[in-house]
Amino acid sequence: MNECEDSLLGGKVRLLQKEDGYRTAIDPIFLAAAIPAKAGELVLDLGCGVGTVSLCLHARISGLTIIGLDVQKPLVDLARKNSALNNCGDDLHFLDGDLLTPLEDIPGARFDHVMANPPYFAANSGNPSPDAAKAIANVEGKAVLVDWVRAAHRALKPRGSVTFIHRADRVEDLLAALHGGFGELVIFPLWPACGKDAKRIIVAARKGIASPARISPGLVLHKDDGNFTDQAQSILKKAFGLSML
Repeated sequence: MNECEDSLLGGKVRLLQKEDGYRTAIDPIFLAAAIPAKAGELVLDLGCGVGTVSLCLHARISGLTIIGLDVQKPLVDLARKNSALNNCGDDLHFLDGDLLTPLEDIPGARFDHVMANPPYFAANSGNPSPDAAKAIANVEGKAVLVDWVRAAHRALKPRGSVTFIHRADRVEDLLAALHGGFGELVIFPLWPACGKDAKRIIVAARKGIASPARISPGLVLHKDDGNFTDQAQSILKKAFGLSML
C-alpha cells in the first residue's frame, strides 16, 4: 500500500494516507471542530479510518483521551502511524473491530462524547467503488445507520454527546435513528454557498435528554468567488471550534 503525506489545519496535523483509494475531505475537519469536548474527557471516534477526526480534535483540544475504532485494519494501522507522526503519545488509541460487536477495549457507558462520519449512502444503493476501502467508507455494509447510533448510545455515559456529519438528504433517517434514546438535538447545516441547498449537515444530540430539537443557522462554506468564507477558513486552517448554538 503506497502512502503519501498531507497536512491539515494549516500544518498542525500531518496525515499519511493511501495514494489510491479513499482520501480524506473537509467533512472530518468540520466534524472535529463541532465536538464540545474539554480536557480530561474520553472520546470515541466511530469509523476512525486513518484517524483524521481524532487527530484534528487532538490538535484543537489538549488533554483528551480518544479511542478510534474501524473495521478496516489497514486504515487502523495508518491511524496508529499518524498518531506517532503527530506525537500524540497515549492520548490516542486506535483499534480494529466491528461496531456491531462490542469490544472489551471499548467500555460501555463510559464516554463523554462519540463522533462519527458514517458511510453516506444506504446499503445496496448507488454504484459502489471498485476500490474496497472506498466502497466501505461510502456505502453502508452490515452496519446500517441505526447500528451506528446504537453503538454510540452503548458507549456514552448518561447525558454524553454524539455528533454525526452526514448527507443532508438523509436527515430523516438520522433523526429516526436518534429518536427515543437522544434529545437536545441540534441540526447544523453546512451551506455550500448563499442561496444553495445544504448538502451536508452536522447533527449533535445528548443521551437521555428530553429537550426539544432545533435547527441552527449553520455555516456558509464558500463566498461568491468560490473561495472559502472567513469562518470556514478559520476552521480549516486555524483549528477553530465550531459553535453549534
